[in-house]
Amino acid sequence: MRVQFLPFWRMKEVKNYKLGLVAVVLSLLLSACASGPGKTGWYDQWGNCAAAGAAAGIAAGATDDFDSAVAVGAGGFIVGGAICAWSDTDADGVKNYKDDCPGTVQGGIVDERGCEIDSDGDGVVDRLDECPGTPQGVTVNARGCELDSDGDGVGNSRDRCPGTPAGAKVDQYGCELDGDGDGVVDSKDKCPSTPAGRAVDNYGCTLEAEYKLERVNFEFDSAKLTADSTASLDEAVQILKRHSDLKVEIAGHTDSIGNDDYNMGLSKRRAQAVADYLIANGATAANIFVKGYGETDPVADNGTEAGRAANRRVELRH
Repeated sequence: MRVQFLPFWRMKEVKNYKLGLVAVVLSLLLSACASGPGKTGWYDQWGNCAAAGAAAGIAAGATDDFDSAVAVGAGGFIVGGAICAWSDTDADGVKNYKDDCPGTVQGGIVDERGCEIDSDGDGVVDRLDECPGTPQGVTVNARGCELDSDGDGVGNSRDRCPGTPAGAKVDQYGCELDGDGDGVVDSKDKCPSTPAGRAVDNYGCTLEAEYKLERVNFEFDSAKLTADSTASLDEAVQILKRHSDLKVEIAGHTDSIGNDDYNMGLSKRRAQAVADYLIANGATAANIFVKGYGETDPVADNGTEAGRAANRRVELRH
């Protein structure tokens, strides 16, 4: 086997070359640590600049000897880092070493930290804010404008009537208009020109002297309301709440089957059950009076099943 020995002066070159190469690798590793994933700020760029300066210095110094490689590499590290730190990469007027928001969009107005200004503090920078001057604490969209969940043109913070139906006209508080002031909003008012002071039903029309409570049913031979009666009674509650000064009589009626006295008592108990429901759901108790009429005031022929069904009723009178 043949063994080749390098001259002494060539051994020194190999040593310097290897040491220089090791120093280059170490400087690159340091750069990776300084500017790895998850790091932000000017020091990210500083790490890259410093490593580039060190690598260039080491490469130049390694052509001479190890000491030169270390010295020139250290100098390159400092110079490269300094150049980067004192630069203004995003041209926002704030040097990299003070810039907490690198990469600012061209033209954005920034503060002393290099971050874009958000004058009203709504989380949307001025450059993108289409609604400057948003009140403190108001929730805004991506354009910096206050949210308007029901789309009625009144922001949520000022909207006293959230959930307005689409297309409905509202006042400055986000509530539907009621042109005739009868307590029924225009979108639901079938009688939009009701004279002032008139009591109206849930459709904005003048309330008849006798308002029959439709679909109010009771269990057989009982004053207990059936479950399907609540919808009609809830409508009556709305009327009474809207007209809080309206005094009404709850009148109970039966058909002609059965004893007169029994029917009279049953009609009154049924009327009382209706009154109890209305009061429990917000109607004013002092304005409600209960009376049973038994079979004395029919509205249809008791000789037919249909007539008897019509006579078993409860009415609201005013």
